[in-house]
Amino acid sequence: MTISKEANTCISEQKEVGFPISVFPEPIREIISETKSSLNYPTDFIASAICFTLSVGIGNNFVAKVKEGWDERAILYMAIIGRSGVNKSHPLSFAMQPLFELDIKSSVKYQKERKEYEKLLFASKKAKEDKESKDQVTEPTLKKFIVSDITPERLITIHQDNKRGICLYVDELMSWLKNFNRYNSGSEEQFWLSVFSGKPIILDRQGNKSSAFIRHSFISVIGTIQKGLLKELAKGERSENGFIDRILFVFPPNLKKEYWNELELPTHIAPLWDSIVRKMADIQSVSDENGELVPTKLPFCQEARKLLYRWQHKNTDLCNSEMDEVLVGVYSKLDIYIIRFSLILQLSRWACGESGKEEIDCTSVEGAILIAEYFRTTAQRVQDITNSSASLEQLPKDRILLYNALPAEFTTSEGIAIAQKQNISVDSFKRFLADKKGKLFENIKHGSYKKII
Repeated sequence: MTISKEANTCISEQKEVGFPISVFPEPIREIISETKSSLNYPTDFIASAICFTLSVGIGNNFVAKVKEGWDERAILYMAIIGRSGVNKSHPLSFAMQPLFELDIKSSVKYQKERKEYEKLLFASKKAKEDKESKDQVTEPTLKKFIVSDITPERLITIHQDNKRGICLYVDELMSWLKNFNRYNSGSEEQFWLSVFSGKPIILDRQGNKSSAFIRHSFISVIGTIQKGLLKELAKGERSENGFIDRILFVFPPNLKKEYWNELELPTHIAPLWDSIVRKMADIQSVSDENGELVPTKLPFCQEARKLLYRWQHKNTDLCNSEMDEVLVGVYSKLDIYIIRFSLILQLSRWACGESGKEEIDCTSVEGAILIAEYFRTTAQRVQDITNSSASLEQLPKDRILLYNALPAEFTTSEGIAIAQKQNISVDSFKRFLADKKGKLFENIKHGSYKKII
């Protein structure tokens, strides 16, 4: 992978278009390419879903050691954005299928153990009634990687039985956000703000039969969202309390629905991906005498550390010069995410036989820089849309009606014709177009425009 030149380019000059799949080892690049060709999976969607699945496979087993007292886990919060029909959900389902299969296998095992447990429990109770001594019956636990529609309390209970780590998978991300206040105001949002950093979880509420304590939480989150709902995503305090800053937006430009084709996915691709994920998932967790999981710490090699720090200094300069407070928050979180991406790439390369897993090297950091810059770009696009939504709401009613009447892409002459049907003069339309260029409209070529929202 030859990316040193890109990695050393000034942040503000990054020209990378789309998710930089060059950062992945060769087997994963093949998976991305083949699913794109045969199944029409948008490259950004399948690449990011693969990155997310790898993060869950890593879980609490490994951390990136930045310095003494500072470790980072591979936790990701990710939103896949696209219009209806552009194939958002299928790439995510494909990437996560190995984890689903592991969960199904664990569920079958748990159901058998549960039946046996209940049988032994009944026998134990009967023995007590008969005053016979019996060994205590151990209740089985359900091992999982994935949870879906769930309350924080239930999630914590499951996490306590799965200290390696879990992920929340929601097909429609807005349903997750809308449920934040279904039981009590604000506390669920605060919960997700906290576990993003892998902080301890303590559950000790009145009415609960038992308390729960998780020393090192690991909960990654992924879901899909339609482009038209981005404005809703930024409502309330989410843009101010740092919640939106934590979300990585997978947002390819100009994505359109594609025609089906006759190509078949090569038969080795799904098993290849399954083998990579299982190699990660099969690593046995190490626990201390208290039953707490002890992660393996991967330090950065000397040159990788220099590269990481050099990027962080440039990113800090961008934070200090940026006027948009939302983007300042996003850029600041990239300081954290670049460490997590470095860890994910190092272990993905190990799982594919292209590196070791003793330390994080320059190749992984170089790749992490490219991923961070991709997500910087997508965050800027999301912010442009949310700002444009606010700008649209402030328009006079006749201009809102005009904007809504315009197609997604139009020429100046087409726009004039639509404006005149609404009794808006040619000069007024041209002033409107010029004034809102970059806010509501994008000039895609001479005389042609595209609506931003």
